[in-house]
Amino acid sequence: MAFDNILVVCVGNICRSPMAEALLKQRFPNKYIDSAGVGALVGHAADPAAIDIMSKQQIDINSHVAKQIDEQLAKKADLIFTMSDGQTKWIEERWPFCRGKTFKLGHWMDKDIADPYKHEMSAFEIAYQDIVDGLAQWANKIS
Repeated sequence: MAFDNILVVCVGNICRSPMAEALLKQRFPNKYIDSAGVGALVGHAADPAAIDIMSKQQIDINSHVAKQIDEQLAKKADLIFTMSDGQTKWIEERWPFCRGKTFKLGHWMDKDIADPYKHEMSAFEIAYQDIVDGLAQWANKIS
């Protein structure tokens, strides 16, 4: 199974999923990678703290614009990453065809990636590291 279209989902689509999207794009430049939120702050830019963390990695997410996940995005994706079991369940309940292709980014570590929104910088740093660790577990399964 080739995962050529990957969708990363969190709640607001301004912190965790934009960071994960950017990291995936860097690692897999030939794949189509997108992100969205289950309760997106539609039209918002990425959180300044997320922008800051990514710029330290020489990755620019300034042009990110938050959007809401919809059926079309869900259908298009070969693989959907979420940040928590709750988000996976939310997607699978709305769109049963997403079962079997929707997984928690921290699946192999059995870990949810906590939402750093409105928390201090350290919460963003932890979320970033959890995303990096989660992606590392998926890398050989995606490529």
